[in-house]
Parts: sequence; structure tokens; C-alpha cells
Amino acid sequence: MVMFKRILTLTTGVLLGVGLALAGSKIAVVWNLWPDRELDRASKRIREVFQLVNENYVEAKPVAYGDLATVALHGLAESLDPHSEYLDAKHNQEFEEDLSGEFGGIGVQVESRGGRILVIAPIAGTPGERMGVRRGDEIFTINGKALERGTPIDEVVTLLRGKPKTKVLVGLRRSGQAKVIELELVRELIASESVRDAHVLKDGIGYVQITEFSERTGDQFAKALEGLLKHGIESLILDLRNNPGGLLDAAVEVAEIFFKKGETVVYTQGRKPGDREDYRSEIDGAPLDLPIAVLINAGSASAAEVVTGALKDTGRAVVVGERSFGKGSVQSIFKLKNGEGLRLTTARYYTPSGLSIHEKGIMPHVEVVMTPEEDNRLGLQRARPERDDAAVFKERFGFEPIKDRQLQAAVDVLSGMAVLRSRAEARPALSR
Repeated sequence: MVMFKRILTLTTGVLLGVGLALAGSKIAVVWNLWPDRELDRASKRIREVFQLVNENYVEAKPVAYGDLATVALHGLAESLDPHSEYLDAKHNQEFEEDLSGEFGGIGVQVESRGGRILVIAPIAGTPGERMGVRRGDEIFTINGKALERGTPIDEVVTLLRGKPKTKVLVGLRRSGQAKVIELELVRELIASESVRDAHVLKDGIGYVQITEFSERTGDQFAKALEGLLKHGIESLILDLRNNPGGLLDAAVEVAEIFFKKGETVVYTQGRKPGDREDYRSEIDGAPLDLPIAVLINAGSASAAEVVTGALKDTGRAVVVGERSFGKGSVQSIFKLKNGEGLRLTTARYYTPSGLSIHEKGIMPHVEVVMTPEEDNRLGLQRARPERDDAAVFKERFGFEPIKDRQLQAAVDVLSGMAVLRSRAEARPALSR
């Protein structure tokens, strides 16, 4: 939708330019129809290099112009920032599968930093999480072959993906460990529900975990929340830990349930003043008014930060955990010819009051820092039935289930709020 609107704006601008020129002078008309001179000069430079490489490179077979263009486009987009990239037809299709939530792979979200491929977070319930891939791991080898520094991230994703039931051997470098960790992972159809583990805790506290934001997340969250409300919950814990983000629209659909119709949940701002776009609640009726605690950590990014920022900024939630990742940029997908695409950073997003999260993250109200060991163990035990039997769990994973200190802090906060609320309701009115 963003792409379509921008195309309309650009087309209108060109037509207006020609119309004004016709009303003025013939020279102005010619000037508007000429290609941009700077763009023309740059194109000639690229053409010259392409031709020199094609005609003079040492290999017997000339490097095809199409191959040179593909490499050049990758370099162009990926030099801008870690989130912009050129997508050939195959990888563009894979990216669209990501947004729909269904693809064959191992279930890890990765990004390129300083020429290295790092794990943002393993997706809950996938082979990567079950086999112990951790946030911050560097993917060092795939099928025994070391990744060269600067390997494009789309190449890495292609190697990790594949048909379900096929195997891939992944070598990981982990902070504090000198030896490369090798894991043999069996690919699966990654179509897990993004809204998981919805249940009622003590004292009428509801709990919902959202692992990512895809096309179906809004509907899944509304359904999970409806089920919890039927069980009579009086407050809610929204767990966004290790949620790497996803679709901006999906984040708005989750947050808007707690906002009045027409209220701004988040807004984006592009390069030009007129590029601002407000995302407002479209929910009819009264917003859901519950005490909310949001759980975040350093693996909470992008769309997860949109939801957290909106609820914190407007005083609708208490945030518990660790500072979030700090990805506050918006990528637009532009469709190119032959099924190709361009993922380009076109805006930054801001909380309703105008705060930017980019490269800053969100600080929690109640900070509870987990050690890397605790975080990894919690990732393994969360949403696993074996945790209810400590002996069985220890036999399978090598340690007894540990206490989730961040979750307990959120429960304590909401329980304390309930006590204060009940006292206020019981207090007699002052006589006059």
C-alpha cells in the first residue's frame, strides 16, 4: 500500500511539471523531458565499468552484463544500511513467504552487522530454537563451508532455507566460546502461530506471547484475547521478548485494541515533511481497559517496539525486562520487473508523542536483566510441556527448569496494582 501511494505521488509530480512548462516556455518543456543530468553522468560511469569488466577480465568467459548488474544492485542497496536490500526474483518470493508466515527453513531471524551474519532471535517452536541457537550467535559455516566476511544476507538465507525434512549443518560462533558449535538442523515448514501460549496465571492475570508480527498476527491476538477474557482475566502480560518484529500493520492491529478509535498508535516520517503517515486505531467501540505489563529484552525489535512504545508512551502499560533492540526504521517493498524487488528504508517510526526508538531502544519501567545463560535456558523451556516434570526436562535438556524472573516481576507489578485498585474501591467517600 505504501509503495502504491508513492508511485501515484511521483506520477502526479511529473505530470504537473510538464503542464507548468507548457504554460511557460518551450525551453522549459524540453528541460523537464530531459533525463536528470547527474543521473545520466552516473549511468555512463557504470556502463563504462561494465564494458571494461566484460571485455578485459582475465577469465576466458566474459562476465555477463546481467550478472554484473545483479552484483552492483546488491552492493548499492546494502551499502545504505543493514535493512535495505535488492531482492532477485527467488529471494523476493522468499521474502513474501516470510511475511505470510510460511516457508521451509530452520526458524532463525538474522541480520548483517560489520560483515558478519548474526542471529537476532530464534523463532519459538522451530528447529533453530529447539536445537539451542541463541540470540547473538554468528553464523560462521553452512554445510561445512565458511561464510566469507561480507556475504550478502540473502545468500545466507537461501542456504539456510530448503524443502522440509532436508538437513543443513550450521556452524556457530558464540561469545565466550573459542570452538565453533556445529548443529545439524532438519528444516521444517515454518508456519507456527505467531501468537502462542495464551493462558491464565494466578489472580486473574492473562498471559500472551507474540513471537513475530505477520499477516495473521492481528486476528490471532484478538482470538487469544477473547478466550482469556471469557476466563475472566483482570489484567494482561504481553510477552514480546525475542520478538524480532515484522509487519508494521500487524503491530498496529495488536496495539489498537487498547486505543480509542482515531487515536494515533504510531506515525512514520520520511525524508520530506509531507511524508508523515499516521497509523490510527480503527477499532469500533470502547478500547479494552486492562492493567498491562509488557515484557521485552534485547531481542525485541521493530514491530515489537512499535507496540511497546505505543503502550508505554501513552501510559497504558508498565514495561518490564531489558532495553529493547532499537530498530526504528521502516522498509518499503518496491516491486521491480521480472519478479524482483527492492527493500528500502524509507522512513523512521515514532511513538504517539514523537519519540524515536531508532538505535536507542525502549527502557523498561522495571529493569530485570537476565544473564545469557538464563535467557538461553528460558528460551528452551518456555512453552514446553516437559517443564512441568523437572526430572523429564532435566534428562532431555541437561538442566532443571529455572525461574523466569522477568515474568515474575511482571506478575508482582500487576498484583500490586490490583491491591491498590481494590483498596481505592473500598475506601469510603469523604463526607462534606
